[in-house]
Amino acid sequence: MEAATERDPGLTHLPRAFASGEPLCPDALLAAPLKSLPRPSLLEAPLTKLRGAGPKLAEAAAELGISSLGDLLRHIPHTHRDRAEPVGLGELKLGEEATVRVEVAGPAKLRPTRRRRLTILEADVSDASGRVKAVWFNRAWLSDRLVPGTRLLLRGKLEKRGFTVAEHELLDSGPAPAGLHTTGFVPAHPASERLRPQRIREWVWQGLPLARHAVEPLPGTLRAELRMASASDSLTAAHFPVDAHAAEAARERLAFEELFLYQAALVARRGRRLASGRGPELAAAGDWTIAWLDSLPFYLTADQRTAIAEIDSDLAGPQPMQRLLMGEVGSGKTVVALYAMLRAVEAGHQAALMAPTETLAEQHFRTLEALLAEQPVAAALLTSATPGTRRRQLLGSLAGGEPQIVVGTHALIESGVEFSTLAVAVVDEQHRFGVRQRAALDAKGPGERLPHVLHMTATPIPRTLSLTAYGDLDTTSLRELPKGRRPVRTRVVGEDGRGEAYEFIRARLREGRQAYVVCPLVSESDDARAGDSATRLMARAAEAEAKRLAAAELRDFRLALLHGQMPSEAKAQAMGRFASGEADVLVATTVIEVGIDVPNATVMLVEGAERFGLSQLHQLRGRVGRGEYESFCILFGDPESDAARARLDAIATESDGFALAEIDLSIRGEGEILGTRQHGLPRFRAATLPEDTALLLEARRRVLTLRGKHGSLEDAALGPLMDEARCRFGDERVDQVTA
Repeated sequence: MEAATERDPGLTHLPRAFASGEPLCPDALLAAPLKSLPRPSLLEAPLTKLRGAGPKLAEAAAELGISSLGDLLRHIPHTHRDRAEPVGLGELKLGEEATVRVEVAGPAKLRPTRRRRLTILEADVSDASGRVKAVWFNRAWLSDRLVPGTRLLLRGKLEKRGFTVAEHELLDSGPAPAGLHTTGFVPAHPASERLRPQRIREWVWQGLPLARHAVEPLPGTLRAELRMASASDSLTAAHFPVDAHAAEAARERLAFEELFLYQAALVARRGRRLASGRGPELAAAGDWTIAWLDSLPFYLTADQRTAIAEIDSDLAGPQPMQRLLMGEVGSGKTVVALYAMLRAVEAGHQAALMAPTETLAEQHFRTLEALLAEQPVAAALLTSATPGTRRRQLLGSLAGGEPQIVVGTHALIESGVEFSTLAVAVVDEQHRFGVRQRAALDAKGPGERLPHVLHMTATPIPRTLSLTAYGDLDTTSLRELPKGRRPVRTRVVGEDGRGEAYEFIRARLREGRQAYVVCPLVSESDDARAGDSATRLMARAAEAEAKRLAAAELRDFRLALLHGQMPSEAKAQAMGRFASGEADVLVATTVIEVGIDVPNATVMLVEGAERFGLSQLHQLRGRVGRGEYESFCILFGDPESDAARARLDAIATESDGFALAEIDLSIRGEGEILGTRQHGLPRFRAATLPEDTALLLEARRRVLTLRGKHGSLEDAALGPLMDEARCRFGDERVDQVTA
C-alpha cells in the first residue's frame, strides 16, 4: 500500500485486497494460453482467454463494447454498492436488506406458478443462529446445485414468504473469492440481458492482474503536475475501491485520461487536414460584396458582424476554413453563409450550399434568390428530383464555371458533378452528413486546393458537445435576434383544452394569419410500425389529421399537406401554396423543422409534443414569429415519463435556444443530443457529460498547451500519447464517431 502510494501520490485509496496484503487474483486463475503471450499483447488478447468466457458469452460482451481484456478493464462500473458484512439469520429484520452466510438444509423445490415466464425456487437454509426459507425467482437452473450441505452467501430481504434472494454466491465452487458479489464495496458494471453483472464482475477479478500492463498515455510531467495516480492503479481502484471516495477519485482520473486522448485525436485530425492542402486564396472583401451588405433591407446584428469578421479572417489565411456556425432560430445564419459564398464569387470562384433534404435545399434556394434579387449572380438548384435534361445542362455548365452558386442535396457530391473552381462550401445541418460525404465535398475543390467550408446548424450546441462532437472546428455562435423579432408565446395543452385551442386558431385565421399543424407521423400505418408504446399514445398522423381537420375544426379554411414521403413536385406545390397564402393551414411532419420562412404564419400547433426532442420543439416553434405579428405555439402533449414532462415544461418557460440546449443535455445526456450516438460522439467508458464538463475543458486546455510547447503531439518526449489516442479514438475511429 505504501509503495503504491509513494509511486503515485495522487492515489490515496486502494482495494481492500491491497490493504490486507493479499493478491487481488492469483495468476493461476487466468487461462493457461494467456501466459504464453508477450507482454505488449496481453491486453489485446480476446475475452475467451478468461475462464468462463465461452464464444456465446464473448459475443454478448462484444455488444457492450468488450472484445479484449483491455476493453474489459476499461469497462468501468457505473456505481458501487456498499454492502455490510454477513449477519446471522437470527439478526434479520423484516423488510431490511442484508447478506447472510448459510448452508442448504434441505432439497431445493421448484414451485409451479400460473405465469409461464415465472419460476419460483425454494430451499431451506440455516446457520448457527436460525433457519429460513430462501426464495429465488426465475433461477430454475440453480435447483440441481442446491443440494444439502452446499454453502452460500445470499444477498436479499427477509419477507413474510421467506428470504427473497437478489444475489447469491456458491462458496468453494469457483475462481472468485468468497464475498465478491455480496459483501464489501461491490462494483456494478454496465450489463445486458445476455450478460449479467455477476459474470462481468468475475471476469474483471480474473483479469485485474493484467492492469499492471496498462499503457500509461499521460506524459509524466503532466501526471506529476496534476498529482495523478498511474493508469494501472486507477483501473484497479475503479473496479474494487475501498469506499465511494476512492471509486470517484479513480473514475475521475480515468475520465480525464479518456477526454484528454479524445481531444488529442481531434486536434491531431485537424492538424492533418490543415497539412493536407491549402485553401483558395481570397482577397479581402471588395466593393461589390460590401455594397451587397449595404443593400440589405435590415441591419446586421452585432453577432452577425462578428461572424463575418471571423470568416474574413479565415478566408485570408493559407489554410482552408473549417468553421461551425450555430445560432438561435431566426438569428440570420443564411445571410452570413451567403456572405461567405459571395466572397468566393467576387474572387472569380464558385460556391455551393449542401442541405440534407430536398425541402430544405429548395427553401434555401428561394431565400438566396430573394437576397440576390438585385445582384448579377447566377444560382441553380440541384437535387435528385432535378429533371434529367435540366440536370445534364447544369452539369455541363457547372464544369465551365456557371452557375456561380449552386444549392443542392447529396446530389452535389456525386461522382459526375464537377465544379470549375469551388472555393467556398456551406454544409447546412452538417451533423446529418457523414465524414465520407464531407470528404467527397473536399474533393470538389479547385485543383490541389481544398474548399473553405462553413458548417451550419440551426440547433444551438452546448459547449460540452461542441468540444467533443465538433472539437476540430472553429466555432461561431449567433445568439442575438434581429430587431423586430417578437418572442413566441408557448403553452402546453391537454385534451380538455383542444376545443378552446382550435377556436383560438380560427380567430387568428379570420384575421388573415396562417398556421402550422405538425404531426409526429405521416400515416396511421406508421403508428403500428412504431410498436405498442406508440399505438397506446394514439399519435395523430399528418394524412389522416389533414382530412379530419378539413371536415371538422378547420372546415371553413384552406389546408395543404406536406410530408417527406410525397413526390418532390407535390411537396413544392404544397409549400408554394402555403408561402403564397393560397393555403391557410399547413398540416405537416417535421419536414418543416428548419429552413421554412413564412412571415404571415403566427400559430404553430404540435400534436404529440411529448414525442419530440427539446431541440425539435424549439425549431418547430421557430417557424412562427418571423413577421410583424404576435405569434403562438400550442403543444398538445400527454407525457408519461419525467423526461418528457421536463422537456415540455422547459419549452413552455424558456425561449433561449442555448439555454434549452443545456437543459436538453442535462435531461438526455450527451449520447442522444442530435442523435449523437450516430453523429458525433464516442461512447466514453469513464467520462460522463455534462457532469464532467470541467474535466473536458481542462483536458482540452492541457492538450493545446502540450502542442504549443512541443510543436506537435507526436513529439517523442510525450511518450505513447498519440499511439494510445489513435488506438482508442484516432483516424478511422474519430471519423466514425463524427460521421
